[in-house]
Amino acid sequence: MIFFFLHEYCLTKVLFGISRITARTADGKGILPIKNEPYFFTIGKSEVPKGLEMGIGTMARKEKAIIFVNSTYLTKSSLMPQLEGLEEVHFDVELIQFIQVRDMLGDGRLIKRRVVDGKGEFPMDCPLHDSLLRVHYRGILLDESKSVFYDTQVDNDGEPLEFCSGEGLVPEGFEMCVRLMLPGEKSIVTCPPDFAYDKFPRPANVPEGATVQWEIELLGFEMPKDWTGLTFKEIMDEADKIKNTGNRLFKEGKYELAKAKYDKVLREYNHVHPHDDEEGKIFADSRSSLHLNVAFCYQKIGEYRKSIETCNKVLDANPVHVKALYRRGMSYMLLGEFDDARNDFQKMITVDKSSEPDATASLLKLKQKEQEAEKKARKQFKGLFDKKPGEISEVGVESDGGKDSGNDKRSGEGTNADREADTKGSPSGDSEYAFEEERPGLLGRLWPSGRRIFSSLGLNRCTIL
Repeated sequence: MIFFFLHEYCLTKVLFGISRITARTADGKGILPIKNEPYFFTIGKSEVPKGLEMGIGTMARKEKAIIFVNSTYLTKSSLMPQLEGLEEVHFDVELIQFIQVRDMLGDGRLIKRRVVDGKGEFPMDCPLHDSLLRVHYRGILLDESKSVFYDTQVDNDGEPLEFCSGEGLVPEGFEMCVRLMLPGEKSIVTCPPDFAYDKFPRPANVPEGATVQWEIELLGFEMPKDWTGLTFKEIMDEADKIKNTGNRLFKEGKYELAKAKYDKVLREYNHVHPHDDEEGKIFADSRSSLHLNVAFCYQKIGEYRKSIETCNKVLDANPVHVKALYRRGMSYMLLGEFDDARNDFQKMITVDKSSEPDATASLLKLKQKEQEAEKKARKQFKGLFDKKPGEISEVGVESDGGKDSGNDKRSGEGTNADREADTKGSPSGDSEYAFEEERPGLLGRLWPSGRRIFSSLGLNRCTIL
């Protein structure tokens, strides 16, 4: 009888198991030595015959099975290196235990090992959605001391930790793993510092940069309230609760989590139907506010184009929505699309005189941004034409000026080029602001083939062409 340890690498998960196995030929002759220690092997590594590997992969925990493997699938392996003369082998297998291990990040740093099964079907019965979770856990430092830095059974008077997922109340690695647990499941999680306490309020006894281990038991969870059957007022109250949570997360700088809260309400709104004009106005105002909050989150994380697209959803319904114009104008400005930004800020004044102070301040900031972009462009193109014909000047590198009249003339040409870049050119991809595309300048429009020539000379970054 042989015990063996099974682990299967499958994308982001590894499956472990312990089995007992015997093997005999079709006429009953035993062909495996009897061992009492575990046998370890990895699926896909040719450490057991292919047919046996395939059969074990279909077994459930504590299942006993006889797996018949013919010569086609009786491949050489470390378990059975000698196969000469074997046409068929009968493997008597009992899968004693099955441990699941998941590589949560795909790089081996955040590992979840299930040591006690939970109840239900994976993943349907896991708290994938934001829920109220109840867990017991013990935190251990993975250093030489292996000290316990927190234990709910001891430090919380035996009471479990309760928290709402999706609100940044526990370390990111902790929540990621709990979302993939079943009620009653116990798992051991090994977590790197950037998903543990380096980006989360750190307990006093956890040093910076510490890799930790959590022993977690999911006691249960409560799913969010189903809006089906609620009155309009009850729906709006629930929406306000989620929105307020998003606002708190936004103020804490957790923009992705905040956006997820706003998006959740917007998805639920797809199934809400106001009954009269009054409810319709309340609903429309709430939805517009949520869209603008999402747009602000996109703006904070640098997704300016998505911010503009989200503002457009509000402006499609109400083209004179001042806050949407302001938010879109700011995103245009951050993208470097100054004309579109100016149009939105000026339209704010046209549709609502009370917004003039904000619009005027935004226009002033826009002018400063334009000047910064122009200054950067002039610096980048400085000295571009300060070389003799046939020589290439590095963009943004000042050339050594000569004292003869020829050099003076070329210096003047460089100044004119700087001036043209300042007034007509677009900043290159190295500019502080991102652009969708480069637009050809005056010379490029008059002499289209010149763009290809300059590109072949390595001057394709010059946007005055």
